[in-house]
Amino acid sequence: MRVDDRMLEVFKALGDENRLAIVRSLGERGEVCACELLDGLGIKQSTLSHHMKVLCACGLVRCRKEGRWCYYSIDPDSAQAISSLFHSVAGSGQHARPSEMNCECQQ
Repeated sequence: MRVDDRMLEVFKALGDENRLAIVRSLGERGEVCACELLDGLGIKQSTLSHHMKVLCACGLVRCRKEGRWCYYSIDPDSAQAISSLFHSVAGSGQHARPSEMNCECQQ
């Protein structure tokens, strides 16, 4: 899978409000047991399971099984890739000031 394809899957996964809430929770709390994630989300276990499958499939979240329990955390490589993408986007606007651009629509 190409890097751009992987990023596209990550952003598709984050397009759901429950998955975004899960990722925020994992980012704040670190590794969390599935049962602890359920407490603050107000969703059923089967719904959480579906969302975790999507988040793990895109590579943003990783799962560690211990006995019958699943512990989830943010994949640091994926988090770094997203951070790098936004860093490059944020920095790209600093290269040219509006007065220096030669856009035909501004004439």
